[in-house]
Amino acid sequence: MASNKKSSLTGYIPDILMAAAAPLIAYFVMRNLLARLDPEASQKEEATRKAAAASRKLDAILNNKAREAEYDSDDSQDEYTRRPSRRLRIEDLQLNSYEQTIAMEVVAPEEIPITFDDIGGLDTIIDDLRESVIFPLTHPSLSTSSSLLSAPSGVLLYGPPGCGKTMLAKAIAHESGACFINLHISTLTEKWYGDSNKLVNAVFSLARKLQPTIVFIDEIDAVLGTRRTGEHEASNMVKAEFMTHWDGLASSYNNTNAPQRILLLGATNRIQDIDSAILRRMPKRFPVGLPNAFQRRKIFNLILRDTRIDKQDFDLEQLVHMSAGLSGSDIKEVCREAAMWPVREASRAMRAKKNNKIGKIRGVRTSDFFVQERRQTQELADLDDREVVGEVVEEVSSTSDGSSGARTPAAESGFTDAVEEVRR
Repeated sequence: MASNKKSSLTGYIPDILMAAAAPLIAYFVMRNLLARLDPEASQKEEATRKAAAASRKLDAILNNKAREAEYDSDDSQDEYTRRPSRRLRIEDLQLNSYEQTIAMEVVAPEEIPITFDDIGGLDTIIDDLRESVIFPLTHPSLSTSSSLLSAPSGVLLYGPPGCGKTMLAKAIAHESGACFINLHISTLTEKWYGDSNKLVNAVFSLARKLQPTIVFIDEIDAVLGTRRTGEHEASNMVKAEFMTHWDGLASSYNNTNAPQRILLLGATNRIQDIDSAILRRMPKRFPVGLPNAFQRRKIFNLILRDTRIDKQDFDLEQLVHMSAGLSGSDIKEVCREAAMWPVREASRAMRAKKNNKIGKIRGVRTSDFFVQERRQTQELADLDDREVVGEVVEEVSSTSDGSSGARTPAAESGFTDAVEEVRR
């Protein structure tokens, strides 16, 4: 009888399991059905992915900062000047959706491979940036003795294209060790009314949480240009939001009543198009112009430092003289083209021998810098010759009697004289 009772209980087990599993199955089915019917499901999923990516990125940056010294001044023997640095953890950061969008633009200083040693010919500007911008930004204790010793609120680099403004911005971020927000114009552009203002607010709120922070805007004249009558209302609101958070009421201090360590760094080649109120908020302005002879010499040495040079046939002074009026970017491209000519010669020799073994590549010579110019001149001369020949042939054929295709000696002589005359 006991065995019958046991077998009867065993027969109820599948029913019990089905009864327990039915609500779970119904729950997952309903959840998937509602997710498919939810019009904002994809947006919520994208927001979740964005939040996870922003957390991972900021966590890596904060972990690198945590590896720094426990004290701000380890070498100091004065116990009153030694104070523990506050370690910011990812758990302490509560980011809203707009701050998560801006967090994707944050770049760790270690990820920027540019230093001041990689920039040639701008030693005066680099020294000024180190002393008046980087040092106050990374040493907030200076502001305790005088508020005049705090870092400037804005720095503007202006000058012709290709002169090193963006490289200076990268080097500032690397050398200072500050969080670097590389703000793109597309990041602040939203189709919904008012969202661009909230993104601007998020730029400064996130910068306060991660300070010291550098907010870099390349081609700043496109974002914060002169306000004009008839300009779109949304554009004016973004500029007003920028100025309010940048230098408005209670914007210079954080919750601890200490000066904010936020630097807005801009680069432009159209300084005349920037709004005057924006320029007022950027007291440090550095003109980065075309390099002079001394600067071009340093740029050539810096660019060609790891390139093989044929010292017997290389005249640096001639290159410095011939490169007058070129920017640093232009000089780099000229050097790149010159360095390719020995490789081209080795490649042509390899094809001529019909083997896959590359021979010894010679060093760069001074003549390599003018090969492209000679080729372009020759191409233009050939084009002119073809045009000249076509014009003269047409003229000779129109003046001939047309009875015979053979030219007379006089006609041949006239053909030669016409070609020489047109060439002259």
